[in-house]
Amino acid sequence: MLHYIGIAGTNSAHSTNRQLIQFVQHHYADTVDVTLHELTDLPLFYKTADHSVPAAATALASAIAAADGVIIATPEYDHSVPAVLSSALAWLSYHIHPFAGKPVLIMGASYGALGTSRAQAQLRQILESPELDARIMPSGEFMVGHSLSAFDDDGNLTSQTLTHQLDALMTNFATFVDVNRQLTAKMTRSADWQETNH
Repeated sequence: MLHYIGIAGTNSAHSTNRQLIQFVQHHYADTVDVTLHELTDLPLFYKTADHSVPAAATALASAIAAADGVIIATPEYDHSVPAVLSSALAWLSYHIHPFAGKPVLIMGASYGALGTSRAQAQLRQILESPELDARIMPSGEFMVGHSLSAFDDDGNLTSQTLTHQLDALMTNFATFVDVNRQLTAKMTRSADWQETNH
């Protein structure tokens, strides 16, 4: 079974993006194992004199490195990702590189009608930076608009259309993870061969 890390890019106690990750956790429990990680224990990013990283960041980095993939659900504030998510990613690229080569699926929920399209575009740019070097699922954005009314009392998406879209996306992401694993293994074997025969 594939294992993913789920990150809700918020420090809000009541977040529809956390609900979205939790829906993924429960709805696809038969095929994938999703562990939700919170960002509340991470301080705002600052450059430390000794290049040290907070324990909460190293713990999250270790979990990401060990996972098959990462799912990030981002809110959108003023057409951008929340400061808490941007700060967390800064820690996760500060002399540690758990996202390097890691498959990532981006999604998001927002109170408005447009979902989180602008924040997701910005998040894609951040994750593709050389410091993070993540492998982003192509054409894989998933957006939940009017998110306050998008979930029922049991935490399920009320829209069957959205659920079917997410079904297809999760299937495609599993394929993307598998292809990325094969490509990484092939590149590693090639690098080992070149080093041996240099």
